[in-house]
Amino acid sequence: MALWRDDSHETTLTAENIRLRHPCIDDYEAWAKLRHASRGHTIPWEPAWSEDELTRTAFKRRLRRYHQDIETGQGYPFFVFRAEDDVLVGACNLNNVRRGVLQAADIGYWVGLPHVRKGYARAAVRRVVAFAFGPLHLNRVEAATHPENAPSRALLLAVGFSPEGYARNYLKIDGQWRDHLKFAIVRGDPLL
Repeated sequence: MALWRDDSHETTLTAENIRLRHPCIDDYEAWAKLRHASRGHTIPWEPAWSEDELTRTAFKRRLRRYHQDIETGQGYPFFVFRAEDDVLVGACNLNNVRRGVLQAADIGYWVGLPHVRKGYARAAVRRVVAFAFGPLHLNRVEAATHPENAPSRALLLAVGFSPEGYARNYLKIDGQWRDHLKFAIVRGDPLL
């Protein structure tokens, strides 16, 4: 399986102060430590965690799912590393890639608590959107955020996404169906 070793990554993206690459088994300890330290920060905005969420076994399951998504072209997961010292700061993923007449994907991202408000999420979202419109030849990238998540709304607007409306009971977050605001950016829109 291509994602099991650190030297096997086929796609590495760079931008500003970050480097993005597909996750591998060598990332487990840094990922588990950052996710554990950030849990209270991310709970209001993410799906509920399983009881074994931070175990190596669960991480391996995650890697298998990531690998399958890459192989089928349905998703492109990226861990985000600080360029200066290669410290894991978060993740930015293209999911639910749709081909045919739509040519679109959803984008999701998180940054660990010690690294918020340092520009890493903005740089990652910009770079992954450029990847979607470049090598993947997509036409549209969509995002959704909880209405109360002001930092996420501000980030999407700052990158060039446009608001597209309100989606009722759109995603199950922390065990409850929640309304979300929908955003999108399309090929040809300025990427800020």
